[in-house]
Amino acid sequence: MPVPEGSNRGDCANDGLHINLFMQYEVNVFVSGTMQHTKLQMIDAPCREDRSCSCCAVDMFEEKPPFWKRRTLMSGGAAGLLMVSGLIINFFTDLDIAAQILFILVTAVAGKDILMKAGRSVMKRRLDMNCLMILAAVGAFFTGHGEEGAAVIFLFFIAESLEEYAGDNAKQSIRQLLRLAPETALVKKGGAEAELHTHEISIGDIIVIRPGGKVPLDGEIVTGHSHVNESPITGESVPAEKTEGDKVYAGTLNEEGYLEAMVIKKADDTVLSRIVKLVEEAERKKSNTEKFIDRFARVYTPAVISTAFAAFLIPTFVLGLPWDVWLYRSLVLLVISCPCALAISTPVAMVSALSSAARHGVLIKGATFIEELNKIKVFAFDKTGTLTRGRLEVTDIIGLNGYAPERVLTVAASLESRSGHPIAAAILKKAAGQGIRLQEITAFKSMKGKGLRAEINGSVYYAGAKNLFNEMSLRVPPELSRLESEGKTSILVSDDERVLGIIALGDSIRDKTPATIADLKKLQIRTEMLTGDNKEVAASLAKQIGVDKYYAELLPEEKVNVVENLAARFGSVAMVGDGVNDAPSLAAANVGIAMGTAGADVAIETADITLMHDDLSKIDYLIHLSKKTMQVVKQNVTASIIIKGSLTLLALMGFINLWVAVAVGDMGLSLAVISNAIRLTRVRA
Repeated sequence: MPVPEGSNRGDCANDGLHINLFMQYEVNVFVSGTMQHTKLQMIDAPCREDRSCSCCAVDMFEEKPPFWKRRTLMSGGAAGLLMVSGLIINFFTDLDIAAQILFILVTAVAGKDILMKAGRSVMKRRLDMNCLMILAAVGAFFTGHGEEGAAVIFLFFIAESLEEYAGDNAKQSIRQLLRLAPETALVKKGGAEAELHTHEISIGDIIVIRPGGKVPLDGEIVTGHSHVNESPITGESVPAEKTEGDKVYAGTLNEEGYLEAMVIKKADDTVLSRIVKLVEEAERKKSNTEKFIDRFARVYTPAVISTAFAAFLIPTFVLGLPWDVWLYRSLVLLVISCPCALAISTPVAMVSALSSAARHGVLIKGATFIEELNKIKVFAFDKTGTLTRGRLEVTDIIGLNGYAPERVLTVAASLESRSGHPIAAAILKKAAGQGIRLQEITAFKSMKGKGLRAEINGSVYYAGAKNLFNEMSLRVPPELSRLESEGKTSILVSDDERVLGIIALGDSIRDKTPATIADLKKLQIRTEMLTGDNKEVAASLAKQIGVDKYYAELLPEEKVNVVENLAARFGSVAMVGDGVNDAPSLAAANVGIAMGTAGADVAIETADITLMHDDLSKIDYLIHLSKKTMQVVKQNVTASIIIKGSLTLLALMGFINLWVAVAVGDMGLSLAVISNAIRLTRVRA
């Protein structure tokens, strides 16, 4: 399917000089010499043309043949041969007419698209860089410098082709992501397996995922146990253990075990397809720097053309200087002033940064948030589910009156095995982790709001809250007060006569929380914690992780007020939350960052940035990426302005010709800007 004319890249016109580095994928792609859709038709499940196929194609990208097969390379090769032939004839023979004909052919072959774009620009009454190049080439032929006119078009053609190729390379990481999800899946139907296209599979169908196979659709495991490499989605390199009830995502790799999963999302709504769509939308959202360059470009090109005309008319008609000399210099000025490098200086950097982030499991919904992150002065963190894991875990086991902690845990776990309370689940998990064997219990009784009672080997035991033991007139140990002051939930274990021990539970801190807070402080960024928990819990956690300040006992609307106040005080604030109950405060911040467990719809939709894996260390990566990106943008813009300005002065003094103007001032500078920006794709988390 041919690519529509002009769809590969923007015309870089005055209305924004927008460089479309995101290419359009075609639905039909060649694999092993055949069209992908031939395979789909063989299984009687073709993609319908009126729907977007997130597995075999996505609208934001267009599969291209290898670079050496592209039409641009063939045109460039032909133009190059004509150019070399013309130069040989021009400098080593007297056949000047033949040389000029070859130079005209070079211009026709390499300049076809340039001329068409220039024509469209003129029709819109907006002059762009293509107009500058056409004017320069025509002027060069007019003044008898046909070889330089052909060189202007040929080198500009090369610059645009290489720029397109470099921009395509900048998106390679996302393109690889698109190719991860297979187009077909094995579905269990009536005891047999059938291979179907993913678009023909419905929610609730059971798919088979064999060892070494890729997961075709998002699903929930119903049979099997394995380890799945989820790095394309979460950026986490360590394979995740998966068993019955766990979720798997399209594009991830089943490493060892046999799995059967129930489909929970259709092909167009998988986490993988939504990531790609969000990156596409992010590319369209320009940063403030890009918008400024767009506004600048609207007056830049007309000003350049006016200056070039003035550089010709004033010396020639006012000062009486040679017209051919100053016409040539004005043509050089036109070429040097081509704003291509300046126009792509920011977009190519932003696209590279978005690509790098997506590859590391971080979704950024627009270049403006990369720029905004560089200005952040304070980070506000939700507590539960963000700084902590958001689930109860056993933190302390204290044995009293001669009882060992292991014995206390054995009694408590045996009693809690009959309970469905979250505390029971945490205690049983701890016991299982320590390999403790549960004992047989009899005469079990649950006392609502107080605790549990049961017999083990004829002896009566209790496990419960402090009020239960107050009623039993048993002495409550002083250690309980210390644990409560730390914000921990505690249960006591006793027999009929005395308390045997205490088990404390709390919401455990994420492993990388303290290090992340410390790294932000090194960057002179203030950290504050927002929580609905009581002050004791908040104070204890704040001390452990080292945040500058905490706010406790907050309702969701009160969190919004805190974020707004922080923004008023510090100018720019980022809010990090779990993307569910923190939605209002995420929206109120300059940058909202969701700790989104992979596949959490609310997390992906709510925030400006989503961490697909619950890894707080990605906050440091984001800050580093933002600062590096803005540094590259400044380098690109500064280099473009300084080099262009210097060459402009040299052109007016007659020290450079058209060859140097296009090779250095246009093609060379553009490639330097692109190469500098592409370094951002190698920024590591």
